[in-house]
Amino acid sequence: MLAGLDPHSSYMDPKSFRDMQVQTRGEFGGLGIEVTMEDGLIKVVAPIDDTPASKAGLLANDLITKLDDEQVQGLTLNQAVEKMRGPVNTKIRLTIMRKGQDKPFEVTLMRDVIRVRSVRSHVEGEDVGYIRITQFNEQTTEGLKKAIADISAKVPDDKLKGYVLDLRNNPAACSIRRSRCRTRSCKRAKSSRPAGATRKRRSASTRAPAISLRASR
Repeated sequence: MLAGLDPHSSYMDPKSFRDMQVQTRGEFGGLGIEVTMEDGLIKVVAPIDDTPASKAGLLANDLITKLDDEQVQGLTLNQAVEKMRGPVNTKIRLTIMRKGQDKPFEVTLMRDVIRVRSVRSHVEGEDVGYIRITQFNEQTTEGLKKAIADISAKVPDDKLKGYVLDLRNNPAACSIRRSRCRTRSCKRAKSSRPAGATRKRRSASTRAPAISLRASR
């Protein structure tokens, strides 16, 4: 009964609700690394700039074999990520395997506030501002303002033709554009949260803006 509520709503258990709050805030206590799973180990995709992982010298393609004294093999990616996240100013010890080094080495990191960068931008050609929004969270508004300011600083207003606002693959934009996004026929339905005690409904006010914007003169 709960699973068939409607195409835009779902019920979440307490853990799923906490995870959603982390995504909405766009910040959490953690290490600042983008990771994936490879051959049962955690592979570093990239450290995020100015985070504990970046400052400790972690590199793309590093393999994490242990979290403190626990082997990574046997854990799912979500389980490993949950263990790396935690309260700010708490420590975790990672055992790292790096290509070109014969032996694994250990790195102790202090968790810090990690802010998800949801807005990226650059100048396309000489007169078009390109702004990419990967997700909507509490950091998006300030990130969008900063992106516009950065582009304005690089291109004078009288030469700026306009902005391209790229929302491709944005999960929030996708669920608004596709009316049946949360049905079983949608690929995203496979990752929908299990039934629980908390209800989430999308408001029509979250609809994605137009793809392109003209610069004001």
